[in-house]
Amino acid sequence: MNNKELSASVAGEISLGGEISVHRLGFGAMRLTGEGIWGPPKDRNTALAVLRRAVELDVNFMDTADSYGPYVSEELIAEALFPYPAGLVIATKGGWNRPGPNQWTHDASPVHLRKAVEGSLKRLRLERIDVYQLHIPDPAISFEASVETLAQLRNEGKIRLVALSNVTQEHIERARKIVPIVSVQNRYGFADREWDYVVDYCERNGIAFIPWYPLGAGKVAGEVLNQVAQAHRASPTQVALAWLLRRAPMMMPIPGTSSIEHLEQNVAAASLRLADEDYRKLSGASALAASR
Repeated sequence: MNNKELSASVAGEISLGGEISVHRLGFGAMRLTGEGIWGPPKDRNTALAVLRRAVELDVNFMDTADSYGPYVSEELIAEALFPYPAGLVIATKGGWNRPGPNQWTHDASPVHLRKAVEGSLKRLRLERIDVYQLHIPDPAISFEASVETLAQLRNEGKIRLVALSNVTQEHIERARKIVPIVSVQNRYGFADREWDYVVDYCERNGIAFIPWYPLGAGKVAGEVLNQVAQAHRASPTQVALAWLLRRAPMMMPIPGTSSIEHLEQNVAAASLRLADEDYRKLSGASALAASR
């Protein structure tokens, strides 16, 4: 793959709530933590270098959460990048805790969310968080109570924009009756299309869709991906990201990595343009996989 320009800006722009404009290829900071998304990274200097390189490559949207580490990802972002360059948007999340390696527990109670926001403000060294996401609905707490808390924190000036993660269309519709929702982050990829209807809903309503785990693919889908990648002299990851960028104008992939080399490969995907036939092949890969 011949990269004419190594810059996230090549992916184009996306608007968050009509208030913030960012490049359509961001960075997910979950993988900068230790194994099992627990504790500090094995190589702290490399983790900091990856964050700084991302900004050099014009990445101006970074996604994190208080549960990544926990707290480690947010602390690394502040250590690497504060004082933050103009235009950098940091999105974080709360409501899902990390009690141990590869473990998650819910707590989206109003009391916890307030503490979570205050903690993120302190770790990120911010007076206001640009985008704050409810990490996942809590089955033991009223969803409306969780969203109303974030709306109150927005009114208090501690959050600029409210967003959701791991939600259905019904959740989005219920949340929008309380506060404007600027983005939705769900698992999604060219061969993992469970949330297609949510992508379409977001596109119709001007809500950014942030896919995570874009390479969740079965064997058949993987074969198609490899064929297209070879034809473009690109990596499978780059092709998967290029498919996402074409899928919808409100799509904003946030590939994460702890390697500068992989970071540069991901950003290079912004300049990859898929032919109509390749796009259709990849789009049909999930149907092929499901039929096997």
